[in-house]
Amino acid sequence: MATYAIGDLQGCLDALQQLLERVAFTPGHDELWLAGDLVNRGPQSLQTLRFLRDLGDSVRCVLGNHDIHLLMLAGGHARAHRSDTLDAVLAAPDRDILLDWLRAQPLMHRRGRHLMVHAGLLPCWTLEQAEALAAEAHSRLRDDFAAVAGALYGNQPDTWREDLRGADRLRVIVNACTRMRVCHPDGRMELTHKGLLERRPAGTEAWFDLPHRHGEDITVICGHWSALGLRLRPGLAALDTGCLWGGWLTALRLEDGAVFQVRGTRPADLPMFSD
Repeated sequence: MATYAIGDLQGCLDALQQLLERVAFTPGHDELWLAGDLVNRGPQSLQTLRFLRDLGDSVRCVLGNHDIHLLMLAGGHARAHRSDTLDAVLAAPDRDILLDWLRAQPLMHRRGRHLMVHAGLLPCWTLEQAEALAAEAHSRLRDDFAAVAGALYGNQPDTWREDLRGADRLRVIVNACTRMRVCHPDGRMELTHKGLLERRPAGTEAWFDLPHRHGEDITVICGHWSALGLRLRPGLAALDTGCLWGGWLTALRLEDGAVFQVRGTRPADLPMFSD
């Protein structure tokens, strides 16, 4: 058995299938970990969801910000962006089946020393705290999405506090897991930065470069930051290598650290946004 972790797909099913062929992925024997943003901006969001759902127990996914955006659109809780490519999903005869499957995906997945989340972990969170908070938020998103949808968009509060409750508590957890890239040393999230690490706002650091409490033995697998590119180091596997933008789709085999890549194809009409 082999486990392959892959960064943001964003509807690039052709690249995924090419990559799975390259590694001789065998459903039922191997396992596929996907670090969120399964859909949007690429050309095959509907086909991607159908393909992944049909893989059954061979796939483990976490929610990314684009996946949550699809759920928001489907429920009438958000407006479409001009770069969205989600109409086919919303009009599909099996949309409810696919959306139910997507909504059931967690914000965090861990096995042993590998933990997968779309964006990152707040440095102040212990491993046990991060898992408990992600599970808490996942339960609310899965079981009562319509009731909590109004809490999901917004940048405030930008700091975790133990006394947060209700909408503020949920928003901080979801923003950390699905949107965060950089933080201030005091733990405040800066949620507007989308570009190169070197051009981050003054006084901020990448969330993974700040002192953290989740343990030295844990490797965090994440995506969300195509401008960062592939970054493999002790404790971190950042796998968003910009497939959507004509970069690469990257798979990391967790058992031995082997890396496999295929080149993506940037849609000709894709607006120039970062992530």
